[in-house]
Amino acid sequence: MELVEKAYYYAKRAHEGQKRASGEPYFVHPYNVALILADLMLDAATIAGGLLHDVVEDCGVAGSVIGDEFGQEVALLVDGVTKLTRLDFSNKEERQTESIRKMILAMARDMRVVLIKLADRLHNMRTLEYRAPDKQLRVARETLDIYAPLAHRLGIYTIKGELEDLCLKYIDEKMYNELIERLGAEQAVREARILHVIETLHKRLEEEGIKADISGRPKHIYSIYKKMVLQNRPFEQIYDILAIRVIVDNVGDCYSALGIVHTYWHTIPGRYKDYISVPKPNNYQSLHTSVLGEEGMPFEVQIRTWDMHSTAEYGIAAHWRYKEGRQSASDLDDRMRWMRRLLDWQNDVRDSKDFVEQLKVDLFADTVLVFTPKGEVIDMPKGATPIDYAYRIHSAVGNKCVGCKVNGRMVQLNTELQTGDIVEILTAPSARGPSLDWLKIVKTTQAKNRINAWFRRELKDEHIVRGREALEREARRQGVDFNRLFKTEYIEVLNKRYGFSAPEDMYAAVGYAAVTSQQIVNRLMEEERKHEKSLAAKSEGGIGDSEEKGCTYSHHGRGRVCSGRGRHGGAHRQMLHAGAGGRYRGLRYAGPGRLGASAGLQQYAGPRRGV
Repeated sequence: MELVEKAYYYAKRAHEGQKRASGEPYFVHPYNVALILADLMLDAATIAGGLLHDVVEDCGVAGSVIGDEFGQEVALLVDGVTKLTRLDFSNKEERQTESIRKMILAMARDMRVVLIKLADRLHNMRTLEYRAPDKQLRVARETLDIYAPLAHRLGIYTIKGELEDLCLKYIDEKMYNELIERLGAEQAVREARILHVIETLHKRLEEEGIKADISGRPKHIYSIYKKMVLQNRPFEQIYDILAIRVIVDNVGDCYSALGIVHTYWHTIPGRYKDYISVPKPNNYQSLHTSVLGEEGMPFEVQIRTWDMHSTAEYGIAAHWRYKEGRQSASDLDDRMRWMRRLLDWQNDVRDSKDFVEQLKVDLFADTVLVFTPKGEVIDMPKGATPIDYAYRIHSAVGNKCVGCKVNGRMVQLNTELQTGDIVEILTAPSARGPSLDWLKIVKTTQAKNRINAWFRRELKDEHIVRGREALEREARRQGVDFNRLFKTEYIEVLNKRYGFSAPEDMYAAVGYAAVTSQQIVNRLMEEERKHEKSLAAKSEGGIGDSEEKGCTYSHHGRGRVCSGRGRHGGAHRQMLHAGAGGRYRGLRYAGPGRLGASAGLQQYAGPRRGV
C-alpha cells in the first residue's frame, strides 16, 4: 500500500486549490475513482493510476515526472487515460472521438487503462447534476453509447447497470421519474413477496442438501425502460422486475436447484436460458429462468456458482491478477478475443469518428452465438450474415466463399444468423474473390475492411486516378487552387494524421471512400491558413505581445527586438538598432487596454560610428 499512499498525497498536493463544478475540492474526484477501483479489488498500480489520472492534464505535471516518481507501469496507465489536450483538432467532437480511440488502443496494451476510465466516468456521472443541461445530455449520450456497453463487454455489471440508470436520468427524465414512482409505489408489496419466495426456496434446497446463498436482486431502471420502449412491452409484462439470485458451490448444484425451482413454480415458456453451457462473449455464466409465483406474480431466478458470481459482478477485473507486474495471459485470453479483432481492423479505419461509430456497431451490439461444424462457439453481432462469419474465421475463407450451409441446409449469403446455428462455409480455389454487393450485406467492420482491402489491392491504380479527380473537383467547388493547396509541407501533416506513406495513398483512400474529398481539402485549407498566419507574424518582425513571462528575441539584420510584459501590466517592445552611424535605442510601452500605443520614450546612445 506504500505506492497508493504516496500517490494519494502527491495527487492531493497537485490538485490543491482546484475546484469541481460542484464547489468541492477537485481531489474528491480522483479519491472517489480510487475507491471504485478498490471496490473492484484491483492492484496497487491501478489504484495509484486512478489517484493520478488527472495530474498530467489538469496540473501540468509531465508524464516523465510520473514515471520517475511512481515507475513506468503507473506512468503508462496515466498516459492511457489522459485526454488528447496537446493536439490540434478542428472541433470538440473530433477531439473527443480521437480521445476514445486513444483509450481503446491503450486498453489493448493494458486492460487496466479502461478500468480506470470506467471508474472516472462513473464518478463523473454521479456528479453530472452540477453541469449545464447541454453538457449533461452530451455526456450521458456518450456514456450510454460507449462506456456502458464497454463495461458490459468486459462483464463489469456493477458499473454497467449504474451507468445506464444515471444516463437515463438525463436522456429521458420524464420516463425515468415515472418508473421511479411506479417502482416505489409497489416496493413494499414486492419486497414482501420476494422475502416469501426466498424463505420457501431456501427450505426446499436445504431438504435436498444443497447449500445456497439466496438474495433479492433489484432490477435496474434502464433495463425495464429498454424493454418497455424498445420492445414495446407494458410494465406488467416485464417478468424480471422481481428477481432472486441463488449462489451455490458447484455446477451440479446449479442444475439441481433449477430443477427444484421448476418443480415448485410454473415456468414461463421461452424464458429459460443456459449461459453455463454456452457462456456470453464476456464470459458471463448463469442459469436464468422466469416462473409464476403466488397470485400469478412473475419473477426471475438466476442460479450460479461463487466463481461465476465474481465474474458476473466484476468481469475482467475479477480475473486481473498481477504478480511482480505481470498478468496471467492464459486466464484472460478467451475473454479478450474481441480485443484482438479490434486491433485487427483499427489500422484500416482512417477517421476517428468512423472508428467510434464502427466500435459501437461491431463490439457493443447485441450478440448471437453460432457454432462451427466442429462445435466451437463463435460470437457475432446481431444481424450478422454467413459472409461476416466467413471473414471472422479467416480473410482467405471470406475471399474464397461461394456458398453456405446453416444447420445442414444451403442458405443465401444474406441470411441473418441466429443463436444456435451450425454454420459451414463452402469455398472454391477458383473463386474470383468478393463481390462489391457484399459490402451492402455484411454487418461487421472486420468483413467490410477485408472486402475493401481486396478491392484496394486489385484496383489501386483506378482508385488513385478516381481519388485525385475527386480532390480536384472538391477544390474547385470550394474556390481554391488545387496545385497551391497540395504542397508537400501540407500533405506531410495529413500523411502523419491519416497514416499515408505517400500522396498516392491519399488519392487511393479518397478513391475507395476511406476518407472523403471534403475531409482532405478542408484539412489542407486549414494547414494553408496556419502557414499564412505564420508568415504574417514573421512579416511583422515577430514582434507581438507575448503571453508568457519574460522576453523573446528576434534578429532583423543588425537590429534586435525584445517583446514581453511591462512591470505595469502592459506590454513593452524594445529595439536596439545598430545603424550605419551609431546606436539608437527606443522603448514603446503599451498600457492596459492600449496595446501598441507608443509612450514616445527615446534615447540616443553614443556618438555616430562607422560600421
